[in-house]
Amino acid sequence: MTNRMPIVAGNWKMNLGPTEARDFAASILSDLVTVRGVESVLCPPAISLPAVHAVLSGTNVKLGAQNMYYEEKGAFTGEISPTMLQGLADYVILGHSERRTHFGETDDMVNRKAVAAFAHDLRPIVCVGEHLEDRDAGRTERVITSQVYGSLKGLPSNRLDELVVAYEPVWAIGTGRAATPKDAADVAGLIRALLVEMYGAVEASVIRVQYGGSVTTANAATFAAIPDIDGSLVGGASLRPDFAEIARQTLRAKKA
Repeated sequence: MTNRMPIVAGNWKMNLGPTEARDFAASILSDLVTVRGVESVLCPPAISLPAVHAVLSGTNVKLGAQNMYYEEKGAFTGEISPTMLQGLADYVILGHSERRTHFGETDDMVNRKAVAAFAHDLRPIVCVGEHLEDRDAGRTERVITSQVYGSLKGLPSNRLDELVVAYEPVWAIGTGRAATPKDAADVAGLIRALLVEMYGAVEASVIRVQYGGSVTTANAATFAAIPDIDGSLVGGASLRPDFAEIARQTLRAKKA
């Protein structure tokens, strides 16, 4: 087991308003808090953050936002600033493929958000991943290299232990078709090699890398057993009561 604490984050996406989110978080909390040695993070929609924050307060379970803009304030209708998340969220997901695909987010935008997150004491979970056409055309390495360099440049080297990079192959998200362990291991190894080039071996060694894309209780341990992977970014399965079991399996795999 590495010195990097495993991390399992549940991305609830556009599901569960404040009352539903509060009730669901409360229903899984007693099980989730028993999983020590794994950092568990719940990421509800922005409107439900205060309700879930009240449930998680004083526990070892962290709260994450699903997105954030890089400006502190201004005429940006519908956006949420880093200052609005301070004291509310611990983590923020940035550059999810759905943000990149549906809302046109670029590597430069994701990078500006990551820099702003660190500046406001938020821990970024930065997502990278290739589309199916890129994979089939043999462009995975090129796409991941471009996203890692573009999205993760210029971050504070003394705080890289707060950074999480999530590899989410776009073709595996919400499809039930997870990457093979070899696919995930190859790309996680590539990501870590790129981070070594960018920041140095010692600094890169503390950065946590997650796998995301159709993660369930049936495969979470398989991905967690890969040395360069430190946990999962979980979508649909995080909306089920057995989310704690994914955290538990991750811990067991890392201890094996």
